[in-house]
Amino acid sequence: MKDLLRLIRWQNLLFLVLIVWTMEKWVAVPVLRTAGVPAVMPWWIMVLLMAAVVFIAAGGYVINDYFDVKIDRINRPDRLVVTTSVSKQQAMRLFQISSGLGLVCGLALSWIVRSWQLATVFMFVPGLLWFYSASYKRMFLVGNLIVAFCAAIVPLLVAMTDASLMLRSDYAPLYVLVGRSLFGWLGGFALFAFLTTWIRETVKDLQDQNGDRELECHTLPVVLGTRWTQAVVTVLIVITAGLLCWLHWSVLPFDRSFSSLATRYLIFGLLVPFACELALLWSAHIPSDFRTAQGLLKFIMFLGVLYSAVVWRML
Repeated sequence: MKDLLRLIRWQNLLFLVLIVWTMEKWVAVPVLRTAGVPAVMPWWIMVLLMAAVVFIAAGGYVINDYFDVKIDRINRPDRLVVTTSVSKQQAMRLFQISSGLGLVCGLALSWIVRSWQLATVFMFVPGLLWFYSASYKRMFLVGNLIVAFCAAIVPLLVAMTDASLMLRSDYAPLYVLVGRSLFGWLGGFALFAFLTTWIRETVKDLQDQNGDRELECHTLPVVLGTRWTQAVVTVLIVITAGLLCWLHWSVLPFDRSFSSLATRYLIFGLLVPFACELALLWSAHIPSDFRTAQGLLKFIMFLGVLYSAVVWRML
């Protein structure tokens, strides 16, 4: 059971549940409330959305390990699950069951809220994760961008579900007013998820470059080398931090004084950790160093999700 939970990355799945919950309760609901619209997503719809996201993600993790057996034997032999405690046949069956359950939950949700856009996403993503694991992840930049795209979809799924439910409610005439704000806020979190996931995946490639080079994967560190890849990650971090500052001081309807909750959270909850990440990145030399840097990035992503509490408090 322990190896099975590790195979499906249970901590990451709990994080996805947290993302869906916070995006709905701490972002979507306050945005709707400011326009006089009550919460439109019933609890059971949110549970169905969580189930679809979790099952599809779990299938993606399983199929990734299924195709990565040779690489994992080099990069992390102590954490190899497929072919040790779980056979490749069992892993494939688990992928099929998990992805199938996710697809059923996603299509059921799409039918209930009458959204063909949601149905398209839920049918597209499992196949994308298969091709990513089978070949795309070994291509230059393509694999990292696919993972970042899948991470960004999660907040947008919340927005799409709320929008579809609102269009079917008595508050449909207010959609033009509320829809842009709803997608704007959740789109901001999606952009943050995209950039930080792209950064984390690139740092992970730095950690795994020995095995990737052995099996001729064309990841950024294999093609450009460690130092140039560190420079690329630095640029991405600076862009992310710059966008956060621009949104805070130019766009968001918050008090911008230093004493405000939003400003203090931006500085101490996001900018300072990003600065620490840069220090760890440039002092890293061996895989364990890059693993530490990757761990801090996961924490920064968690802090980014918790920024939703600031939105809930300030709106």
